Amino acid sequence: MVLARYGPGDYAVAFATAFFVCIPLGVSVWALLDAARRPEWAWALAGRRRVVWMAAIMFGVLSVIGGLAISSWYLMGVRPRIRDAENGDLSA
Repeated sequence: MVLARYGPGDYAVAFATAFFVCIPLGVSVWALLDAARRPEWAWALAGRRRVVWMAAIMFGVLSVIGGLAISSWYLMGVRPRIRDAENGDLSA
């Protein structure tokens, strides 16, 4: 029986793979939890639908690039509008 030996290159590849998969997953989870915690009335005031964005984020998780793109779009574009509506700023 021969034991497999792993070198520094194998560990670097494993670390890089985990790093590039976990970042989009983490961003998607963050976006999903943020969308879930915002009140429905803030979504309505901002002219957005929570169920659509949550479904899009969950669907985007199925692909790494899609999840990162949809979650980033939510966090950088939609989330500030929802937050402003929640804080009473309806100027946008």
